[in-house]
Amino acid sequence: MNLNCGIVGLPNVGKSTLFNALTATQAAEAANFPFSTIEPNVGRVAVPDPRLHEVAAVAKSPKVTPAQLEFVDIAGLVKGASQGEGLGNTFLGHIREVAAVLKVLRCFEDDNVAHVAGTIDPLRDAEVIATELMLADLESLEKRVTPLTKRVRGGDTEAKTSLELVERALDVLRDGRPARLVPLAPEDKKPFRMLQLLTAKPVLYVCNVDEAAASGNAMTDRVATHAESEGAETVIISARIEEEIAQLSDADEQAAFLESLGLEETGLARVIHAGYHLLDLITFFTAGPKEARAWTIRRGTRATQAAGEIHTDFERGFIRAEVAAWDEFVGLGGESAARDAGKLRVEGRDYTVADGDVIRFLFNV
Repeated sequence: MNLNCGIVGLPNVGKSTLFNALTATQAAEAANFPFSTIEPNVGRVAVPDPRLHEVAAVAKSPKVTPAQLEFVDIAGLVKGASQGEGLGNTFLGHIREVAAVLKVLRCFEDDNVAHVAGTIDPLRDAEVIATELMLADLESLEKRVTPLTKRVRGGDTEAKTSLELVERALDVLRDGRPARLVPLAPEDKKPFRMLQLLTAKPVLYVCNVDEAAASGNAMTDRVATHAESEGAETVIISARIEEEIAQLSDADEQAAFLESLGLEETGLARVIHAGYHLLDLITFFTAGPKEARAWTIRRGTRATQAAGEIHTDFERGFIRAEVAAWDEFVGLGGESAARDAGKLRVEGRDYTVADGDVIRFLFNV
């Protein structure tokens, strides 16, 4: 499973610069004019996880394959996008395809980089983005009311459930709030996802600051307060610093550079941690004489479903899973030692995989 995040924002806030830095490529043209990104750029990066390398060392795995994180750099949004302004429907269609939305907000002053509104105000920019997405959702839902009502009158119970969710979402949106704030019972979550609402997607605010404010400033404080009020998360990044880090190939040089700035980890790492929390994702590991690999799944995934992430045959012919916690696997010296110590558990198909599990799946097809 990929953690798929769409990078969105107004023109000239640093989206493409951030994309280039995070993916260590120059795939996105970073330019000082609107719509330099038209077709979305897609970049995949390795998820840094020290646990994987410790597991690989103990298992003597010559090949190490980390989990992957996918970023999608989407064209800049402008006011009126829901009515077709700028790249309009194309922009909105690209957002529908991602699992989470990273809203990049400009939190720095620079006379050499123009802002589409002429002044710097991250909360105003956030409101423009939110308004356009909510207007698009409102239009989408309002079009569904009449056909769903007709189906309900015909005795369609599925349509009744959908209509109730549509009406609840409309109430929230008309109140100026995103659809992700609609209260849902567990049984409502799947049909609600089927509505494919833009504002139902989890949101991470990415505050782009200059090099002198790598730990934040007054503007990022305002964004953090706003994000908390609507159940979103915030990460502070200097896209320029991330670009410089990406050019350092040596890990020790990167660490020294971060330390000189008073930072403990890269912006990429902070985005990944926030993104995992945002999408409620966890990681499990497989390790053997050929390869150690990290796999990303949603929290609450059963053993059979986790096996299916590796190969459909694993899920179809699932027999059992042999499981050890990663720290016990490493601390005891591997699979055999963990088994001898009674720390290698045998779990069935309904076992709920925990973050950091090292698993061997046994199957028969």
